[in-house]
Amino acid sequence: MPSIEDYALIGDEQTAALVGTDGSVDWLCLPRFDSAACFARLLGDEDNGFWRLAPVGADRCTRRAYRRDTLVLDTEWETGQGAVRVTDLMPQRDRAPDLVRVVEGLAGEVTLHSVLKLRFDYGSIIPWVRKADGHRVAVAGPDSAWLRSEPEVTSWGEDFGTHAEFTVKKGEKVAFVLTWHPSHEPRPPLVDPYDALRHSVEDWRAWVSRCRYDGPYRDAVVRSLITLKALTYAPTGGIVAAPTTSLPEEPGGVRNWDYRYCWLRDSTLTLNALLAAGYQDEAEAWRNWLLRAVAGDPADLQIMYGLAGERRLPEFELPWLSGFVDSAPVRVGNDAVNQLQLDVYGEVMDSLSLARESGLSPQPDVWALQTALMDFLRTHWQQPDEGLWEVRGGRRQFVHSKVMVWVAADRAVRTLERHPELDGDLDGWRALRDEVHEEVCEKGYDAERNTFTQSYGSRELDAALLLIPRVGFLPPDDPRVIGTIDAVRAELAHGGFLRRYSTDDAEVDGLPGGEGAFLVCSFWLADALYMTGRTKEARELFERLAGLANDVGLLSEEFDPLTGRHLGNFPQAFSHIGLVNTALALFGEDGAG
Repeated sequence: MPSIEDYALIGDEQTAALVGTDGSVDWLCLPRFDSAACFARLLGDEDNGFWRLAPVGADRCTRRAYRRDTLVLDTEWETGQGAVRVTDLMPQRDRAPDLVRVVEGLAGEVTLHSVLKLRFDYGSIIPWVRKADGHRVAVAGPDSAWLRSEPEVTSWGEDFGTHAEFTVKKGEKVAFVLTWHPSHEPRPPLVDPYDALRHSVEDWRAWVSRCRYDGPYRDAVVRSLITLKALTYAPTGGIVAAPTTSLPEEPGGVRNWDYRYCWLRDSTLTLNALLAAGYQDEAEAWRNWLLRAVAGDPADLQIMYGLAGERRLPEFELPWLSGFVDSAPVRVGNDAVNQLQLDVYGEVMDSLSLARESGLSPQPDVWALQTALMDFLRTHWQQPDEGLWEVRGGRRQFVHSKVMVWVAADRAVRTLERHPELDGDLDGWRALRDEVHEEVCEKGYDAERNTFTQSYGSRELDAALLLIPRVGFLPPDDPRVIGTIDAVRAELAHGGFLRRYSTDDAEVDGLPGGEGAFLVCSFWLADALYMTGRTKEARELFERLAGLANDVGLLSEEFDPLTGRHLGNFPQAFSHIGLVNTALALFGEDGAG
C-alpha cells in the first residue's frame, strides 16, 4: 500500500510535483498549483498519469535527500550492476514550467527505464503524441508538453506511454526535460538542464542564507521555510495550504478536501514565522496578497481565496479517480469558501497589526479597510458560524471565533493607542472588546471542569482553545488557561499528540468517520506548555513532532499514531508553520542570528 510519507516535493513557486521513493512523479498540476493535474496516479492508478525513471527491475530507492538548503532532490539506487543517481527539480520559470530529471552514473554500469504517461485534466485525457525536432510532443485541447533528452536517447510509444531505455557508466549523465505550454502557442525556448540545476542550487542556497535562525533543529526549521517558499505562488505572494487535493484524513474515508488555495486563518502565524526568520520580502508579499484578496465589502470576506485572490472555488467530484488507497470521493474546489467564519476577521486584523508594528512598508487605505472590518463585526459578531475547522454540521457559537472577534477589537484599540493620528472609534471598540470578553468568559467557560469549551453550552473541547494565551485573551498564568490546556491535553489526546476536536459527535462536523492527530494543534500544545512554564514538556513534545517528518523533512496535515502513517494533504503549510513558530519560541534565544 502506498504511503503519503513516501513522497518528496519539488516545485518552481508556481506549481509543484510529488516524487515517490520508486522514482515516479505521481502528481503534477500545470501550469499552476490549482490547475488540472497531468500526473494523477497519486489519486488513481498508472492510467491516470505518471513519469517513472529508475533502474530496470528496481523498486524503492536505496536513499534519497535534498541537496543541502535546496529543493533539489537526489535519489540513489545501488543495484547488482552499479549505482546511479536521479536528480529532480523544477527550475524557476522564465515563461514555461519545466520538470528536469538528470541521471548520473555513480559506479559500474546501470540500465534505466523511463516511462512517461501524460494524462491531462486530472488523468482523464490521453494526448496525441508525435515526434518533432528530437522531441516527443503531446497535445490535447489546451495543453501541450514537450519531452527531450540530452544526449538524445531512443524512445518509443507503447501502451499509450512514451518509453526509453539507456545505460550509464560512472560519470556519464543523461538529462530529461519535460516542458508544458498552452497548445495554441509556439514551443517556449529550451532550458539547459545542467545550467538549470546549477542555478537552482545557487538560488536556493542564497535564499536560505537570509535565514536568521541558527539554533537547535536548524535543518528542520530551514526545511520548513523552504517548503513554505515552495508553496508560495510567486506572481501574487499567496501561499497554498498544500499542493494536493483529496489525500485522506482517514484511509478509505470521505474526509478528502482540496487544499490548493490560500486560507486567511493561517495569515498571522505565517507572517510571524516569515518575519521572525528574517524573510521580510516574503512577509510583505503575503501581506500584499492579503490586502488584495480581502478588498471590497467586509460582509463578503471569505475564509479562503484562489492563488490570485479568486473568490469562486466551486467544489465538484472526479468519479474516474478511485482516490488515494481507495479514499473517495476525489474533490476539486472547496465549498467551505461559502462558510461564515468570524475568526478570519480577527486573523486579518491581527495580521495587519503585526505588519504595521513590524515595519513592513505602509500601504494606502489599510486603516480604512480595518475600520470597515470593525464596523461589520460590531453588528455581526454575535452570529453563530462554522468555525475555523470548517465543520459541515451547522453553525454554532464557537468559542474560538468569539476569541478572535475579541482579538480584532483588541488590535484596533491598540493601534489607535499607538497611533493617535489615525481616526477610529476608540471608546466604542474598547466597549466591544470588553463585551466580547465578558460573554466568552461567561458562556464559553465550564466552571465545573475549569476549561473553556468548543462552543457555548457544549461539553466538547477544541484544540484551538490553546491559542487563548497566545493571542492575549487571557494571561498564561490564569487558572482558566492552565485548566483548559490540561483538559484539552487529556480529552483530545491521540497517541501522545492531539486531535483538533472530537469526531465522536457527528452532529458537530456533519461527517462520518474519524481523523488522525492534527499536527499544528500538537505544535500549539507545545507553545501553550512553554507559555505556562512547562518548558521541558514543551521541548519533549516538539522533539517528538519534529521526528514525525518523513525522510526528507516533510510533514502532512495529520498523523496516525496507531499505524505511524501520515494523513491528509501533503506537505502541509500549516504543519510547517507550526514547526517554525514553535522552534523559534522554544529555541529562538539560542539561535537568533
